[in-house]
Amino acid sequence: ALSRHWTARTPQEQAEFVRLFTDLLERTYIGRIESYSGEKIVYTGEVIDGPYATVRSKVVTTRRSADTPLDYRLHLREGRWKVYDVLIDHVSFVATYRSEFARILQREPYAALVDRLRKHNDDAAALVRMR
Repeated sequence: ALSRHWTARTPQEQAEFVRLFTDLLERTYIGRIESYSGEKIVYTGEVIDGPYATVRSKVVTTRRSADTPLDYRLHLREGRWKVYDVLIDHVSFVATYRSEFARILQREPYAALVDRLRKHNDDAAALVRMR
């Protein structure tokens, strides 16, 4: 998601970014996913190209007239397939965040992006505690 900005980060900065970004994804999307009820996810196929794969599926719902494509992109690392991107209705999480982070990093230093991620995660955590 950081694209070319990743290599300029120290190992400590990379580890912190991974932690913050993981928290962001979990807090933003897990609740939305858990709110689905009655929908089915149907496996539709897979494509493997060396150490990369795409698992294709779709969300079948009675609330909408059309199914929603849901694809997972995976990378084979250390003998295990690991998801590195999710596409919902053909829109990539990684591409979306990459463009947003690039926009921020054009105007502000890396530290400002990290501060934004921390604040977003802190705000989301506070909302969870209030429930």
